[in-house]
Amino acid sequence: MRLVVLCPHFAPDVAPTGEVITRIVEELAARGHVIEVITALPWYEHHAVEPEFRGKAVRRETTPWGEIVRVHPFPTDKRDISRRALAFGGFSALAGAVGVTGGRVDGVLAMSPPLTLGLTGWGLALARRAPLVFNIQDVFPDVAIELGVLRGERVIAAARWLERVSYARADAVTVLSDDLRDNVVAKVGAAAAAKVHVIPNFVDTDRIRPGPRDNSYRRELGLGGETVVMYAGNIGMSQSLELMLDAAAALAHDPEVVFVINGGGAARPGLETAARGLPNVRFVDLQPRERLPEVLAAADIHVVPLKRGLGRSSVPSKTYSILAAGRPVLASVDRGTEVASLVERSGAGVSVPPDDPEAFTKALGRLVAAPDELLRMGASGRRFVEGWASPAAVAEQYEALFEQLRRRGA
Repeated sequence: MRLVVLCPHFAPDVAPTGEVITRIVEELAARGHVIEVITALPWYEHHAVEPEFRGKAVRRETTPWGEIVRVHPFPTDKRDISRRALAFGGFSALAGAVGVTGGRVDGVLAMSPPLTLGLTGWGLALARRAPLVFNIQDVFPDVAIELGVLRGERVIAAARWLERVSYARADAVTVLSDDLRDNVVAKVGAAAAAKVHVIPNFVDTDRIRPGPRDNSYRRELGLGGETVVMYAGNIGMSQSLELMLDAAAALAHDPEVVFVINGGGAARPGLETAARGLPNVRFVDLQPRERLPEVLAAADIHVVPLKRGLGRSSVPSKTYSILAAGRPVLASVDRGTEVASLVERSGAGVSVPPDDPEAFTKALGRLVAAPDELLRMGASGRRFVEGWASPAAVAEQYEALFEQLRRRGA
């Protein structure tokens, strides 16, 4: 098949969704498909186009399996919602302009967020006479509304309209979990429920394996045998990382517990300001992709915090990587949602209600006091995730979905 993949990030960009779609493309290519990727110039780490990619609004690269077309993402501060919306619109329009040319293809895969790529994907699907699969990583605008960053009846109504139109124009919608499927089905209606498919993100258990906690990453931080409580990922508005600061303050008397916040994002400056005076908190910049297994291995406990109400709209892919690394999870998430259920089913950790500093700190204290239990949880999570979807299995599900849509349209 000839496929077009429309996504906001792609290697060498370091965004988690970029890593996911890059590996899916590689696996589809290994299955013999020809792929055209339309994406942004790398910009995620510093919210600015990387120096080596500056100078052109559009760049084209030929690959053994097809072509990558990179367009300017118009990066802005995530906290400025108006400018960010304009940036999404500009990127989506530019991606659409370069994507409508070319011959007929067998399928278009568009990834959200940003939600604007739903309409861009529809335009490309029409122009290139192909079915559209709309992949939802996080359900927008639900996340933005819950966070309070999307306000005003007219603005919310416009975002809801865009969401409905994007789902309606797609031939199939893929989501990461049953929770997200329920969310989307409630919006498309029972008559269209069959177009919503659950295809989870994968975890690469060959690349991410349990490793020694005493590694070069720890040594660079000047750490030895301390218990390391870590958050690794985007430091944005969706994560209630203030919980870690509350716990750090409560455990400041114990020099053997250190909190590491690894990553970057719009919320980091404020978090660093709030952490002043807490000697047991370390901030570390986002590490290169190849160091991920080492970063994960360096922690004794990993934290997955989502603010209240977001658990049914978002599934942090880092959870699966943590389990693959054989490390336990302390999740602060809505009860009954995918992450809470995953932690329970795998036996890989503990979940507490979101935005509850007391419950979070008490649970963390119990984990810190039980090192043998941490080892058991880590091993249990690794065993569980080894039976999870592999990159090849996920690519095969997308291949089968496109084949099904192609036969239906033939």
